[in-house]
Amino acid sequence: MSGHSKWANIKHKKAKTDAARGVSFAKFSREIIIAAKIGGADINGNFRLRTAVEKAKAGGLPNDTIKRAIDKGAGNLQGDNYEEITYEGYGAGGVAIFIEAATDNRNRSAGDIRSYFTKFGGNLGENGCVGWIFEPCGLIAIDKPQEADKRSKEEVKMFDFDQLFEDSMEFDPMDVWEDEDENDYKIKTSVENFQATVEGLEKLGYKYKSADLTRIPSNSCEITDPAIAKKIVLLLEKLDEHDDVQNVYSNFEASDDIMNQLDV
Repeated sequence: MSGHSKWANIKHKKAKTDAARGVSFAKFSREIIIAAKIGGADINGNFRLRTAVEKAKAGGLPNDTIKRAIDKGAGNLQGDNYEEITYEGYGAGGVAIFIEAATDNRNRSAGDIRSYFTKFGGNLGENGCVGWIFEPCGLIAIDKPQEADKRSKEEVKMFDFDQLFEDSMEFDPMDVWEDEDENDYKIKTSVENFQATVEGLEKLGYKYKSADLTRIPSNSCEITDPAIAKKIVLLLEKLDEHDDVQNVYSNFEASDDIMNQLDV
């Protein structure tokens, strides 16, 4: 396997406020509604719905809210008619930004997002202007083993990198590597192979920390000016806080020294 090129998806860490929690809950619910609408309400037969529910539960979304969202998506309850849409643009300093949204009002979403780009020195562009930079793929994270004396030999072997690498080859991954920053192992798959890889590794006994369809930038845009970096971080925060925005991807990169200078 070739080495994994360095990439960054910078997301400023905010305090866990009630408002932030509410936005997260709204995003979880929308993803569940869309997944159920597309693939039906059966979690066992709808992989996207299953992963959406698992993520929502991990994020603290109540079970009754999850059930209502599934019923809305399946048409058993009246609800808003969300559609998926993407936006692309450039932030300050030429940083590429790709946005996935779920909205019931295209005009509102586009207007809000355009205003955020303008406010923080960027430009909302046409579809395709930066999309080519962000490669759609599956990304699976598996925790590294804890201290060996706290696990059985079988459990330690299960999480051994060499064993994981060998087992994952059965599913034709794009890359497998050890992520020192996140203290876990990563498996990158094609979109088409994502479900088979997740389910296949589960059958082998692996438990994943996260499993998501995502987008990885093929290049990075390093910012060395703290003032520009601050504008980018504020824009990414504002986009991420919007109810309609599900995911925000960027190729923004900055050193720890630059990030530590930001007062945001």
